[in-house]
Amino acid sequence: LPVNDLMSLTIEKEIQEETNNGKIELGPQCTLKSQLEKDKDDESLRKWKEQLLGNVDINDVGESLEPEVKIISLSIASPGRSDIVLAIPEDGKPKGLWFTLKEGCRYSLRFKFQVGSNIVSGLKYTNNVWRTGVRVDRVKQMLGTFSPQQEAYTYEMPEETTPSGYFARGSYTAKTKFVDDDNKCYLEINYAFDIRKDWANPE
Repeated sequence: LPVNDLMSLTIEKEIQEETNNGKIELGPQCTLKSQLEKDKDDESLRKWKEQLLGNVDINDVGESLEPEVKIISLSIASPGRSDIVLAIPEDGKPKGLWFTLKEGCRYSLRFKFQVGSNIVSGLKYTNNVWRTGVRVDRVKQMLGTFSPQQEAYTYEMPEETTPSGYFARGSYTAKTKFVDDDNKCYLEINYAFDIRKDWANPE
């Protein structure tokens, strides 16, 4: 083989061996509190961290590497009506029907959550809906990355419209999950709901 071809083969072989046998080793992980306290006397680094993390109060930050996310409330908002506030059971399994929606209505889901200890990266909301065992709807929404703070975050999903007509009315089952980039689940709810000709409690 010509020298150039031989060198190319050697380089490709070395790259392949590095890919197969070696992984990039990152430095040791440290808590967000350690990151905030590190170089705190350096004004330029402090400002850079504030731009990156926001105004994080060190009192809201724990010693854990894992973020803590707590979903405080879930509610359904529909124009011209009071919000439907949904109780969140500890076992994630509401008893009976969790709520009823009117066919053809516009609505959006709104929820509040708190973040503590560390930054939660890539928090996502997923919801799957089934009718008589067949999946009829699937939603996956990226919420974002959030820093720990005492004040709760509020997020409102894009507005949707319930299906309408004779075949749309009836009972449905669904599963809602809140997960992060590491696929850590912070809340999973398995529930049932109805779509009817009118609201359960007309206003």
